[in-house]
Parts: sequence; structure tokens; C-alpha cells
Amino acid sequence: MSASQEPVDPKQESPKTDTSEQLEVNESPAGDSGPDAGGQSQGSTQTDSGDEDLGAMLSAAQEEVARYHDELLRARAEIENVRRRAQEDVAKARKFGTESFAESLIPVRDSLEAALALTDQSADAWKEGVEATLRQLNTAFERNQMREVAPVPGDKFDPHFHQAISSVPSDQPSGSVVQVLQKGYTLADRVLRPALVMVSAGNA
Repeated sequence: MSASQEPVDPKQESPKTDTSEQLEVNESPAGDSGPDAGGQSQGSTQTDSGDEDLGAMLSAAQEEVARYHDELLRARAEIENVRRRAQEDVAKARKFGTESFAESLIPVRDSLEAALALTDQSADAWKEGVEATLRQLNTAFERNQMREVAPVPGDKFDPHFHQAISSVPSDQPSGSVVQVLQKGYTLADRVLRPALVMVSAGNA
């Protein structure tokens, strides 16, 4: 029998492959397809996203700070304008506050000068002229909220409107007004001059 006709061993027809080499090939890294490479890529993406969020928050905070700063500057400017206008109003009030009162006193002066210019008038005419002038003065006082403080005997002494000159024994209750020596005056509820009075000390 020739060599070509020798029976073939089935075990020799499919040689056994070395699986150890295949495992080494499968386990070897192929580019960035391994699990470690995938984890690094995912971590890098999360970091970039976090940086973008921080950047957006920073920009929003800077815009808000700029807005607050602008509002602060506007408020300071408005306060300065209000302060300046108040100073101007006070200056005008000081300069022209007595204008109305002065206008009311001009007719009083005219009447006094007219009375002095008449030398041949009678005592009754003189008295009538003085009374008319006093009425003009009272009208000027009322128009400018100027009122007299004239307590009558028996009124309770008020240190806000009265000034005691002395304390004397009297039948009036202690601490009450006995006599008015000089009337006082107020202007818009502000005391210009207190009334000078004598106060009762009670029965001695």
C-alpha cells in the first residue's frame, strides 16, 4: 500500500488551536475601546458639564451684582437730589417766610404815619384812628396765625405759655394766675413770648 493511501487519523485533520493566544489577543487593549477608556471619557464629560454650570452661575451672579450697583447709584443720586431740594426749600423759607407778615404790616404803618401827619384832629378822632390801626394789626396777626396769650385771674399756671415773675399770697388756689403783667404771643402754636404773670401761693 502506498503512502498516499494510508488512512488519515481524524485527530490530525483539525489541529488543536492554542486558546491561550486567543485569550491574550482578546484581553489586549484595542485603542480606547476598553472599559477604562470609557470611564475616563464619561468623567471628562461630567467635568466639562460642571465647569459650564459654574460659569453660568458666575455670569448670573455678576449680572445681579451689576444691577444692584446700578440701583444703588440711582438711589444715592435720588437722595442727593432730595437733600438739595430740601436745602433750597429751607433757604427760601428763611428768606421769604416773613413776606406775608410784612405785607400785612404795611397798612398798619401807613395808618400810623397818616395819623401822625394830622396835627389838628380832635382827641376823639385820634382815638378812632388808633382803634382802626389796632384792628388792622389784629387782622395781620390772625392772618399769620399769631395769637395772644392772656390768661385771666384764676387760670391754672402753664409753664409752657406763662412765665412767673413772683409768687404771692392770694385767695386764688395755689398755682393759679393772680395777675397778668404782660400778654404773651404764639406763632403757629410756637411761643414767641410767654405771658408774664404773678402766681398764687395760697393763703398765707
